[in-house]
Amino acid sequence: MSFKIIGAKYCNSFSTALVTLCLLLVSLFSFSQDSWTTVLPTVGTFSSPRVSDLNGDGVKDIILGAGRLEFEACDSAMIALDGTNGDILWKVPAIDQIFVSAALLDINLDGVDDVFLGGRSSELKAINGKTGDVFWSFDTLKYSENGAKRWFNFYNPQFIHDVDQDGIQDILIANGGDIMVEPHDPNRAAGRLCIISSKTGVLLADATMPDEHEIYMSAAVDMDLENPLASRVIFGTGGETTPGNLFVGTLDMVLKGDLSASQKLANGFEKGFISPPAWVDINEDGIRDIVSSSVDGRLLAFDGKTNKDLWQMRLPNTEAYSSMAIGMFNEDEIPDFFVSYAQGVWPDLSWTRQAMVNGLNGEIEYLDSLGYYQTSSPVVVDLTGDGIDEVVLSVGYQVLDSLNRMSFYSTLYAIEFIQENVLPMVDGLPGHNEASTPWLGDLDGDGLLDIVYCHGINKYQTYTFDGLRVNCLKTTAPISKPIKWGAYMGSDYNGVYK
Repeated sequence: MSFKIIGAKYCNSFSTALVTLCLLLVSLFSFSQDSWTTVLPTVGTFSSPRVSDLNGDGVKDIILGAGRLEFEACDSAMIALDGTNGDILWKVPAIDQIFVSAALLDINLDGVDDVFLGGRSSELKAINGKTGDVFWSFDTLKYSENGAKRWFNFYNPQFIHDVDQDGIQDILIANGGDIMVEPHDPNRAAGRLCIISSKTGVLLADATMPDEHEIYMSAAVDMDLENPLASRVIFGTGGETTPGNLFVGTLDMVLKGDLSASQKLANGFEKGFISPPAWVDINEDGIRDIVSSSVDGRLLAFDGKTNKDLWQMRLPNTEAYSSMAIGMFNEDEIPDFFVSYAQGVWPDLSWTRQAMVNGLNGEIEYLDSLGYYQTSSPVVVDLTGDGIDEVVLSVGYQVLDSLNRMSFYSTLYAIEFIQENVLPMVDGLPGHNEASTPWLGDLDGDGLLDIVYCHGINKYQTYTFDGLRVNCLKTTAPISKPIKWGAYMGSDYNGVYK
């Protein structure tokens, strides 16, 4: 196994927190013999790993979307890997890239989670988690209304209440983004929110964006179990070069096919809202508040009870395409935020800028600039066991060889905020991670931290789909408290911080 923890050589401070973190990283290296890596030679990914025990061996397996270049079909676009050794359990083809991170729900009641994956060219499938057989594929022709209604990308699905009363939760999902429209062209098809039967793939309802703009954002739902129709939904419109808005509506509006009564929370001005939002209580009133990034480099917070502004933070000369991480990064009792934004203006983005933001007032408490541009999101775990969370971040960097050729490498960094310590966790491996967020948790139930992360294997290019490496790093670090934000859109995959 080629993993090597290298934090020890950075232990040059008398800080107790730093020494603790360094010693912890050394112990990870000492007990990583069960780690594994799998190389998938002909694909790449924008998807982030999800986990569930699919083969019944007591170890959670890894589910991932993948693909080749845009508009290219792939026989391994939806993949499940054995969590014990990285062997392929099953693979499913698709006609285009699958960039969605899987949603997991047992719809055939066999005791094994089934898998929902989607992405470009209106791909959305429900897959038997145990066998890899496809239960259904979303039928765009059936719902095209004789060509009058067009379908585009599907984004991350969220489970809601049982709308069609078949005993299984159903899906809320955003659809939009016409890849054929040139940048800056305002003539774009409006996005929509859809409710789809998770068991059958039948379209139960859909509603067009209230501003008739496109959508790239994965919606987030704050489910009200007592009154599901009143459940609040955050969604945003616009893109890299087109304006949009941030809205909050309800499931009832979507079911009625009319989002016009949604409240507009914020304007994206010349750009929109792309990265997923979050529900999290930051004013301690018992009601989850709304936090979202805008493409123009702002982090915005709104009172979940009144929808009024709480605060906003802006990182100048940045754009936001990755989701925030939420954790307890300082010594108060209010969740805080960590963001990693791209520096520059699309498409000229080359580096990243990070900030830790106090959840109470929106003030920046930590700033950094780590790594070559990528849209992977940060994740959170208490590595030191002191009750204060650390961030784990996928970082890419560049190296010039003796012939002055630039090559790209991927690694993981841990950031400890009390003493502001930044430590690489593993040696860099050749290749770039474009968008895949690491997963943190316990795969085998031994109470110890496991890390799953992905990156390309082509070290000379960043945007490649000619080889993917999936790494599983098994550690001896005890998990001292529940990991709430250990994956893309949180450990529950739904953008809700509990």
